[in-house]
Amino acid sequence: MKTVKTLLLMSLLSMNTLAHADVRITEWMYNTNSAASGEFFELTNFGNTAVDFTGWSYDDDSRVAGTVSLASFGIVAAGESVIVTELTATAFRNLWNLAADVKVLGNLTVNLGREDEINIFNGNVLIDRLSYDDRQGLGPRTTGNSAVPGSWSAVGANQASGWVFTQAGDEHGGFANKVGELGSPGSAAFIAAVPEPSSYALLMAGLILMGFIGYRRQDKFKL
Repeated sequence: MKTVKTLLLMSLLSMNTLAHADVRITEWMYNTNSAASGEFFELTNFGNTAVDFTGWSYDDDSRVAGTVSLASFGIVAAGESVIVTELTATAFRNLWNLAADVKVLGNLTVNLGREDEINIFNGNVLIDRLSYDDRQGLGPRTTGNSAVPGSWSAVGANQASGWVFTQAGDEHGGFANKVGELGSPGSAAFIAAVPEPSSYALLMAGLILMGFIGYRRQDKFKL
């Protein structure tokens, strides 16, 4: 029976870890090619439930929770991507031809540099961090061309070396904005990479069943 309990505990711990890893940084552009444009970064909820951004915040390499509030995003739905930019929200939507329902937090004053970090907090808990510096091989130089994760393994791993330039028509939905810059704000790839809750339930059931069968077999051999 210890086997069953151990497997059940491992399953619950795995689910809890994933639950805290739902919101991730999925795009950034620290510099622009045009005075009409503006830097931005994107967050995506990879979970299967909505996330309330009350108490959430952003900071750069100062790493201070609460520096820039993200609470105005409100409830971020499962699979939804939201954007933080130095432009006004209206100007950014117009530049990238985004629909009115794409959530954009504008007028960012804690700007990104060529060597910098994006730190996302929920209260005082660090949710995600991306440290980048193209001069050290940590990600591309995002001047007029945003960077996105090159694979699912790069999401939430704080390994900017695994990030690549956005390309028009790529799996992230890349396209050119009105001044010719490339990005994919408002959409992200790998949404399907996060298992559905039913998958977790099946996994738990399978592990418990395997443990129970093993336990019964041990009892049988003892007779």
